[in-house]
Amino acid sequence: MRVLFIGDIVGRPGRRALAARLKSLRQMHRIDIAVANGENMADGAGVTRKTFAEVIDAGVDVVTGGNHSWAKREVLTFADEEPRLLRPANYPPSEAVRGRGSGVFDLPDGRRLGVMNLSGRVFLSELENPFLMAHEMAAELRRSTPAILVDFHAEATSEKVAIGWHLDGHVSAVVGTHTHVQTADERILPKGTAHITDVGMTGPHDGVIGVDREIILHRFLTQMPVRHEIAQGDVRINAVVIDIDDETGLARSIERISDAVDL
Repeated sequence: MRVLFIGDIVGRPGRRALAARLKSLRQMHRIDIAVANGENMADGAGVTRKTFAEVIDAGVDVVTGGNHSWAKREVLTFADEEPRLLRPANYPPSEAVRGRGSGVFDLPDGRRLGVMNLSGRVFLSELENPFLMAHEMAAELRRSTPAILVDFHAEATSEKVAIGWHLDGHVSAVVGTHTHVQTADERILPKGTAHITDVGMTGPHDGVIGVDREIILHRFLTQMPVRHEIAQGDVRINAVVIDIDDETGLARSIERISDAVDL
C-alpha cells in the first residue's frame, strides 16, 4: 500500500495547490490513499463544510486535525456525521467534543488503512496522555487492518521523536504535523515504523509558517496584537510517500516531497 500524507493545508493557497497538483501527484507516486492535515485550511485556522469539500474533491481521502480543529464553530455541525474528518483522539471524553479520533478506511481493492490522530501536550493544551492511549488505540485498529498511520500533531520535536519510538513496530508510520516546517529526518525505525518529525506545510512558504511575513515581523518588533493574513508566494506541497507491506503492516520506505506549485 502506498500512502500519501500531506502536511498542514494552509488557507486558500494550500487548497488551490491541492486542486492543481494532487491528482497528478497521486498518479506519479502510484498512491492508493491520500491523507492530509487540514486544521488550518479555512482562512488559516479551522475547517468549514466548504473547505472540507474542496480538499475531498481535490483527491484527499481523509482529513486529520489538531489544536485548531475547532477554530470555526461550523465544524461542530458536521464533525459527527463525516467519518473522513478526524480530530485528535485524546480530547477529554465529553458530549461537547464532537467527531472521531481514528477510523478505518477502505481502498477500492479491499485493503484498509487505519488512521489515528493524536495531539502532543508540550507547549499545547493538557489533553489526555497520548502515550498512554496510543498502544490501546493501535491494537483496536489492528483488528481491522495491519496498516496504521498516526498523525501526531505536536509542537516539541522531542515529543514527536519520542512517540515514534514508543510506537515503533506497533504501527506503520508516525508522521508529525503542526510546526509547518518540513524536517529532513525521515527514516524507518528498527522495528519497521516510518517516522518523520514534521511533514511540513502545504501553502505559501514566502511568509512565516503560512502567515504574511510583514504582519509577523511587526508583531515581533512591537509586541502589539495583529490580525493574521495568509501569505501568497512560493506555494508548495509538503508531503511524504510511505510504502507499507500489506501483510505485516510495516513500512518499506518513506520519501519526502516538497513540490512548488505555480498558481
